[in-house]
Amino acid sequence: MSTLMSGGQAAIAALEAEDTRYVFGLIGSATMEMFDALYDADDIRFIGIHDERTGTHMADGYARASGKAGVVLAGQNGPGATNLVTGLSQAKAAFSPVVSIAGALSSGHIYRDAFQEVDQQSLFTPVTKKTWTAPSAERVPELFREAFRTALAPRQGPVQLNLPRDVLSAQHQFAAQQSPQQYRNHSLPAAHPDQVQAAARLLAASTQTVIVAGGGIKNSLAQDEALALATVLNCPIVTSPGHGDAIAFDHPLNAGQMGPRGNPVASRLVKEADVILALGTRLGFNSTFYTYDNINRDAKIIQIELEPTAIGRFFPVEIGIWSDAPTAARQLTAALQEIDNRATADQWTQAYQQERKDYLARRDAEAVLTHPTQPSGLFKTLRQVLPQDAAITMDAGTLCLQATDAMNYWTPKSLFTPLDFGLVGFSFAAGLGVKCAMPERPVVSLMGDGGFGMTMSELSTAVDNNISTVTIVMNNQCWGAEKAYQRDFFNGRYIGADVSSPPFDEVARLYGAAGYKATRLSEVAPAVEAALACGKPAVVDVAVDPEALYSFRRDSFTHRGG
Repeated sequence: MSTLMSGGQAAIAALEAEDTRYVFGLIGSATMEMFDALYDADDIRFIGIHDERTGTHMADGYARASGKAGVVLAGQNGPGATNLVTGLSQAKAAFSPVVSIAGALSSGHIYRDAFQEVDQQSLFTPVTKKTWTAPSAERVPELFREAFRTALAPRQGPVQLNLPRDVLSAQHQFAAQQSPQQYRNHSLPAAHPDQVQAAARLLAASTQTVIVAGGGIKNSLAQDEALALATVLNCPIVTSPGHGDAIAFDHPLNAGQMGPRGNPVASRLVKEADVILALGTRLGFNSTFYTYDNINRDAKIIQIELEPTAIGRFFPVEIGIWSDAPTAARQLTAALQEIDNRATADQWTQAYQQERKDYLARRDAEAVLTHPTQPSGLFKTLRQVLPQDAAITMDAGTLCLQATDAMNYWTPKSLFTPLDFGLVGFSFAAGLGVKCAMPERPVVSLMGDGGFGMTMSELSTAVDNNISTVTIVMNNQCWGAEKAYQRDFFNGRYIGADVSSPPFDEVARLYGAAGYKATRLSEVAPAVEAALACGKPAVVDVAVDPEALYSFRRDSFTHRGG
């Protein structure tokens, strides 16, 4: 049985077949057939946005939190499409399954310098897993199936669909939509038994093992599998930066995030371990800066990755295992339980646990509680006031980088960051998408004043759609990371470093949201508590010492000889 539909109607039918719950988008004339079909799509909630970039961050946050594809629709070709590029680049760096859709020029107008013409196929190819331009209305359902399958297949990532105006308006007799189960992967690879045995023997002989858990554990909610393996080995787990929520904060084997942006305890473990089990992680830039300054050169590395090209890419491995990380963890746990004579890591682990306990106590004791507000005092206050089930989104920038391992993540998934793309302007918009995916949990977005200034127009999106997140603007009146570099490496020759902003609490109230101001540290806790309880989108504008700057990427300036 077939139904006569336009290409635009077929596109929405394809989204319905994929069980799409949210479409984040900005209306435009190039895709009016799709928007008209959305009007009748009762199972899809359309979230109207103010900028295609921030809409893509919403779809990204939704995808990461839900485990489903996030969908963004740029209604206009040309400028509407080009605005997607930053968000898709961000999603690609995070391996986030975003399905991005944009209107495109009518097929008969291409190569004629037509109104709003840009080569969207070429534009999006470098920043997505794959980009398609639909050649006919008949093929719209096929390409939507391909888009969702590609976005969600390992390794996940964003895709782009360009839909020309004439394709969306053309009529065709469409067959019934296929179920995703008919064209979706149903299993993931397990580790080869010989490799499991070899890895188990290597681990059984180690007295200083550390597990590095990455996105392959976090994104699959495989905390139990990772902890079962760590428990058999009685070894610590560290997490790669941005994935500090892969393991619950209070587990005794959790050491927190490692690397240049992690904490000193977790970082030391990776520098001194004799065997490093990289479990669902690339050992990539944010973890290692690709140098042995952050990982033991003499350690034997067992790397388990679902993406085969990531194995041994940055550091030579003793054993490379192509497998789904949770599956391989279960296999290793079983293999280790069958080995009678295992070396003990008890001394290594007990020493770490005491060091971790001392570090956390020192972190609280040394927090600066004086005026003006210092980052350490702010983070201590937030640790005390934020609910344990809070989901936290962060930007890049010096304050958010300091916050990454300063917060406590009690429940996977609870941390959403720009990861390797290092994007400023991500957190607030991503938080709106996270809240759509997890409406029952409080969502708190940490931002600097520069990043929030880029994206605060989405306050009306939050208000209009009752997406009640709390955004904490750490307002230090500057582009903190860059100002720190100018201070430390360019003799304080500041240019473009300072930021002028309106009172963000007042701006929030003008939009119809709740707004709170904290000019002193003592005002932060009551302001955040009120924001969490107010039942509407809220902004807390926190004045932070502009001098509290830190140069994270000191390696970037080693060429200057200092």
